[in-house]
Amino acid sequence: MNRPSLPKGLSTLAFCLVTSSLWSAQAYATPPTAMVTPYDPMAPQTNTRQDGVFGFVDGISRSSMLLGDMWGLRPFLARYGATLTIQETSEILGNATGGIHKGAAYDGLTQATLQVDTQRAFGLKGGTFNVSGLQIHGRNLSADNLQSLQTASGIEADRATRLWELWYQQKFLDEDRLDIKIGQQSIDQEFMTSQNSALFVNTMFGWPMLPSADMPDGGPAYPLSALGVRVRARPTDSVTVLAGVFNGRPTSKASGDSQKENSSGTSFPLNGGALIIGELQYAYPSLSTMVMADESEPLAHVFKLGAWYDTERFADQRYDQSGLSLADPASDGNALTHRGNMAVYAVADQMVWRSPEEPDRTANVFMRVMGTPDDDRNVIDFSLNAGITIHEPILHRDDDTFGIGMGYARVSSRASGLDRDNRLLTGAYRPVRSGETFVEITYQYQVTPWWQVQPDIQYVFNVGGGLPDPNQSGQRIGNETIFGARTNILF
Repeated sequence: MNRPSLPKGLSTLAFCLVTSSLWSAQAYATPPTAMVTPYDPMAPQTNTRQDGVFGFVDGISRSSMLLGDMWGLRPFLARYGATLTIQETSEILGNATGGIHKGAAYDGLTQATLQVDTQRAFGLKGGTFNVSGLQIHGRNLSADNLQSLQTASGIEADRATRLWELWYQQKFLDEDRLDIKIGQQSIDQEFMTSQNSALFVNTMFGWPMLPSADMPDGGPAYPLSALGVRVRARPTDSVTVLAGVFNGRPTSKASGDSQKENSSGTSFPLNGGALIIGELQYAYPSLSTMVMADESEPLAHVFKLGAWYDTERFADQRYDQSGLSLADPASDGNALTHRGNMAVYAVADQMVWRSPEEPDRTANVFMRVMGTPDDDRNVIDFSLNAGITIHEPILHRDDDTFGIGMGYARVSSRASGLDRDNRLLTGAYRPVRSGETFVEITYQYQVTPWWQVQPDIQYVFNVGGGLPDPNQSGQRIGNETIFGARTNILF
């Protein structure tokens, strides 16, 4: 039977809307962690007096923070149990091949975190209050040049100055075996994390591709967060259980640019459904692990199993409410909706080698896999990250790390089925998306205790799963070669 074709302009618009839907829902990765370390008057950055505006320059090569005691501000805050941490991450990345445009872009992120130990502040034992903010600046290379699913940098986001997290945590029981956190939280700080993958620049080594594409608004992950409650229990020294319930989406509206809808981060929606997540962790060695005097230390590992479920309603990736393809001219364009969405995941970090002469020299492998059975309502139904990191790759460069990693994201059969419908109905060139793979090689060089420089190379295969190149009729976007460097400065 002959089917009517859409007018060329309308068909192009429809296809662009379908392929851009992933971008509108996409979150970004966990940015580089700014370690919140309580003030220590004997630490190198604070054990000298800082006279004058430039007093912090004295001993700057040994200081763990560029501004030292910050002209007396840090010791003043410490008297009230408060710790201030400021970190700037800046980078220049550019694509030499592939993409829809070639070129380079600068982007940057300033993180500021204030934590208060409530026992030191006013005598409440076991409590921590946390507030953090983000100042995001520069361009978004992935959106402007690349169009890749697995975006090149974990700090790329809409330019803004915004609140990130605002929570209170309380510890209970002996040895702090139970703690509860309540408030505005970014769950990429605790759930689905891999210690070794955090080295890398690409987004998906932080917050994985599957929840980034499939959770509403990309989930409560950088630069977004959501109100919720998280419980952490440690029944044994090796086993930790994490569980949390959060608002079903980090913004109040189900459409539009989530970062623009809540550009300041000060909207705290409680409408809609709930995001429920749980994770079981096993770590070895633990605090109770005994090592005999004539034995070498065991090779450490951490294994995690988890699952999440969101009670919101989710649009079908191919069919409308009457069962017609969304690409069919007879369709009203209103997608069939499904109640709920879920996925399961596993994370493994394993040390595989330690130098007998230099214990700090280690090699570690990691892997994180995630999949969902709900193929009909998700753009991505499987994602994978894996790699190897080598600590102290050059002898006596104690704080340097080298890494090679990869990521893979598979487009669901329902989403690729819509691509086939579009191609059939329009008769025009319409690639059927499949999967996207990237490889990253990086080296983190510790210049001083407060300054890191990190050159980086990435290569992306089958960009966007196989998106058409708007500049080359009848061709897909070419494979991308991305070069750049990142720098982290702890103030």
